[in-house]
Amino acid sequence: MKLKDSRIIVTGGAGFIGSNLVKSLNEHGHKNIIIVDHLTNSGKWKNLVDLKLAYYFDRNRFLETLNNNQLNDIETIIHLGACSNTTETNEDFLIYNNAIFSKILFDFSIKNKCRFIYASSAATYGDGSKGYNDKERILTPLNCYGYSKHLFDQWVLDSPEKPKQCVGLKFFNVFGPNEYHKGQMASVVYHGYNQIIKDGEIRLFKSYKEGFEDGEQKRDFIYVKDALKVILFFLHNESKSGIFNVGTGEARTFFDLAASTFKALNLKPNIRFIEMPESLKGKYQYFTEADMSSLKKIGYDKILFELEEGVKDYVQNYLVHL
Repeated sequence: MKLKDSRIIVTGGAGFIGSNLVKSLNEHGHKNIIIVDHLTNSGKWKNLVDLKLAYYFDRNRFLETLNNNQLNDIETIIHLGACSNTTETNEDFLIYNNAIFSKILFDFSIKNKCRFIYASSAATYGDGSKGYNDKERILTPLNCYGYSKHLFDQWVLDSPEKPKQCVGLKFFNVFGPNEYHKGQMASVVYHGYNQIIKDGEIRLFKSYKEGFEDGEQKRDFIYVKDALKVILFFLHNESKSGIFNVGTGEARTFFDLAASTFKALNLKPNIRFIEMPESLKGKYQYFTEADMSSLKKIGYDKILFELEEGVKDYVQNYLVHL
């Protein structure tokens, strides 16, 4: 079956990565897509406006449909839907939404012989004391969001039976268009751009960890267009399965990210360092850097955006037109 003829479910399809993925699939001629999401008053509906899809399900109605065996001929489930708020304190909600709901789709994929590609997270690595190798299983996340993702990864790895293709993607710090609804969880580029327009400055958190100066906290920032390339790689390589990091393999500082945002606007950097909320201080990742060797070993060799290139594209081709 050709990819563009197959029936695909994209959960979180109105969200950040999901809506970009559906747009990319549309551009490749694929319109037989079912989107599952939970819009509430988030404004995510705006991400759906230009997309071509076969059907939209609210998350809760979708589960009813699954339970009643009303969906068939599904070729692939791409499960990107989750609560990605690292400060969420409702632990029952996080476990159900990010782990149990995922397990329901995992089991459906086995029963119905679907391919299953899902979003994990670099938050599973915690403070990075175990490194960032996607084959490491003994991890200590810093928050319940990271734990909920780690829990599902462990269920997948321990399951004696798996979908015909089963891929977990540990996304690092993804930024880019269509993240506008994410509130405080949107990228520093998005918030920084808005701060520049309003106040002429970008505000970054001070450092509270020895060895890291203010603004020198490092993350593996990956442009959403590069994250999409990885998903599409697995869609076109059904024989590839496993859990893989999705990053650039190069940690960059928040100062670099902020400076790149100013540069994209042809402005001189004006960065102010502010206090970090107490609720974040013990749960903050000061360094992340994806070990990309597993993905490279299976043949992934796409050229990635440099940080400055990705920020420039995002700012000049998207943010200035909002």
